[in-house]
Amino acid sequence: MSRSMGRRRPVGLEDERFWAALDTLIATCDITVDRPRGSAHPRHVDVVYPLDYGFLAGTSAMDGAGIDVWLGTRGARTVSGVVLTVDLAKRDSEMKVLIGCTPEETAQICEFHRSGAQSAVLVPRTDAGDRSSSSE
Repeated sequence: MSRSMGRRRPVGLEDERFWAALDTLIATCDITVDRPRGSAHPRHVDVVYPLDYGFLAGTSAMDGAGIDVWLGTRGARTVSGVVLTVDLAKRDSEMKVLIGCTPEETAQICEFHRSGAQSAVLVPRTDAGDRSSSSE
């Protein structure tokens, strides 16, 4: 970024703004689960969803559909992290928001998105707003 564009904020502040923005979306949007845990993908019947998968109603992602979400078993509407994906077969990339996911569920989601022509990277939430790492 050039200096003419203004002062930079410390990276930590931008991280906080990112997670706060996702928290706001999660708190203010309905979640539609269109692929329940254990269901098969509509076009690839050998692909089974390990957790509830859906989208935030009233939002728009890069593909024009709602922002994708994975729902973990913690029950809280707390953002655990995001998974960034690249699918070479579809020639696209997406962001999947993880809500209330345990570390084990997060690993399942990453494995799900690291198959076939897909690759993925996890961006875990590490700030104070992440209650997913606390013991139950």
